[in-house]
Amino acid sequence: MSSQRSQPAQDPGAKSKSYPVPYFTSIPGGLQPSQVISVSGTVLPNAKRFHINLHSGTDIAFHLNPRLNEKTVVRNSKIKGSWGSEEKKLPVNMPFIPGHSFKVEIICEAHCYRVTVDGQHLLEYAHRIKDLAAISAVEVAGDIKLTDVQV
Repeated sequence: MSSQRSQPAQDPGAKSKSYPVPYFTSIPGGLQPSQVISVSGTVLPNAKRFHINLHSGTDIAFHLNPRLNEKTVVRNSKIKGSWGSEEKKLPVNMPFIPGHSFKVEIICEAHCYRVTVDGQHLLEYAHRIKDLAAISAVEVAGDIKLTDVQV
């Protein structure tokens, strides 16, 4: 046997892996209260906007849309082909910065989604589609490098 010891296998791209954008993944069994959806990435240097959508069939139950050019985060739902009223007010400064990484957590609660960015509370959005189990997919798209999605 050789006296050389092998190094543990390491993924050379582990730090810089990225997912294709737009990215879709299913939520097995649909969304449940207390479930957390986590999206990590880096805002591209010349980014204008990106979005995270939670889909219920052809509807969008929750549309989280950071608009860097407007310095706001738009929230909305698209039900039966029509967008509802946008929610734009933010209790804090815009947390998304071009060239910087981020981690968004969408925490599903019984009455709303609670959203944190890098561990800091950002907003709450009341459920407009109440059948949480029908919310079965996540879509991430726009001006980001996507590095992780967990459902």
